[in-house]
Amino acid sequence: MHWKTFFEYGEKVPGYEVRVLNEREARAAAAILFVGAFLGLMNGIMLGTAVFSKYFVTFFAIDFTMRVIQPRYAPSLMLGRFFVQNQTPEYVGASQKRFAWALGFVLAWPMFYYLVIDFQPNPIKVLVCLICMALLFFEAAFSICLGCKIFGWIKRKDPRYCPGGVCEMKVKEPIQTFSPAQKVILIVTVIAMGYGIFAYFTKLPDRTMLVKKMKILMMSQAELDAIKKAKEKAQEDAFFNDDEDDDE
Repeated sequence: MHWKTFFEYGEKVPGYEVRVLNEREARAAAAILFVGAFLGLMNGIMLGTAVFSKYFVTFFAIDFTMRVIQPRYAPSLMLGRFFVQNQTPEYVGASQKRFAWALGFVLAWPMFYYLVIDFQPNPIKVLVCLICMALLFFEAAFSICLGCKIFGWIKRKDPRYCPGGVCEMKVKEPIQTFSPAQKVILIVTVIAMGYGIFAYFTKLPDRTMLVKKMKILMMSQAELDAIKKAKEKAQEDAFFNDDEDDDE
């Protein structure tokens, strides 16, 4: 491996004016990382342990560091390549993907510090994790790279070869549009899903372990300390009440 080629970002492919990456590989990697993040979140909520999350966040931070430096050697992208190696590549511009992954890099290392080195979970850090999961899900499920869109907004010249061809597509095909009936069904579906999520968290306040854990995760340290003191006070009162009953 020559050092000069190591720092060449993206691949030269005949017919493409700029260096490119394989979007199929990136989507597969995003799906792999989303599953890892989801398992870490569920372990924290259901089992009350952050061990899995600590390992995953460490992997996530290292992986995105390699993506920014040289994606050929990023572990998740190599895993993604393994699964899609027999599929026709879908080439996208390397520069906008690098910018999007740089945003992930910026989110990853603070999470590593606060969830691995100095474990201090709080609502803001949980929200950052959920944002990362949402970005991974959008890329894996819909091939929507929000970082690539931000790159297009701040760059004077439109980027080339965006995921899904959104940079080049000017007119939608009939199969991509919605009829009035389809729009109504879509709106009703979104409203029903939104209400279902709202009802799950508000109308079943004490019936699900998930809601209880989420409430704890969203509490501040002062609220957690107050609950701890209240429990200790209740235990102390119960202890002295038992002693008084025994004396009688």
